[in-house]
Amino acid sequence: MDSVRNSITLIGNLGKNPETKTFEEGRTMVKFSMATTEKYRNKEGELTESTQWHNIVAWGKNAENMGKLLKKGKGVVIRGRLVYRSYEDKEGITRYLSEIIANDFALLG
Repeated sequence: MDSVRNSITLIGNLGKNPETKTFEEGRTMVKFSMATTEKYRNKEGELTESTQWHNIVAWGKNAENMGKLLKKGKGVVIRGRLVYRSYEDKEGITRYLSEIIANDFALLG
């Protein structure tokens, strides 16, 4: 049951082509952005859309497959876990970001 404590499923479209990187030890990583759009009616009854952008990261065989199969605009289902991290930029400012570490994916359409 621990695997569901931090789990997320997103259905959306890739915002850009995946960037694949292979490290010296042979481990592969892929990164890309993904948009999810929610449609709803506002107080005035007008149909409204709200789009959220997500940073997706995958490792290993999963990353290799994503790098080969996914392209900008493609519909995809991503399952993974949400992580928060921080880093220091070139100016010494601490930046915070959230990422989805993808464990599984499926193409749509």
